[in-house]
Amino acid sequence: MTCPFTSSVGLLFLLIGYAAAGPGPETELRPRAVRSSACQEHTNLHNRLDVVEKKVEDTVEKLEVELAALLDAIEAPEWRPLLDNTGKTAVDILEDPGQLNQPGNGGGTAIQEPF
Repeated sequence: MTCPFTSSVGLLFLLIGYAAAGPGPETELRPRAVRSSACQEHTNLHNRLDVVEKKVEDTVEKLEVELAALLDAIEAPEWRPLLDNTGKTAVDILEDPGQLNQPGNGGGTAIQEPF
């Protein structure tokens, strides 16, 4: 027969092993209310992201329409006289007004050599 002391020591080692292993997977599970709350928060987050995505798509569509309208307005016949054949503007808004009427300038901006 076995000695009662030996079986007690074996049982003690078994309990120490369980204690050292930590809590099992069944104790790591959160209560059902907490799990459903986390799932609800996750679902709410996805719903909010869907709303943001829809707003961004709508804004992009509106901007595309506005850009197309602006491009059509620029290409309209009333703007044609301001553009020459090469695509450069006939009127330079950054040009110095005093240089426009100088003789020998040809109406454009003269480049002066530094001395």
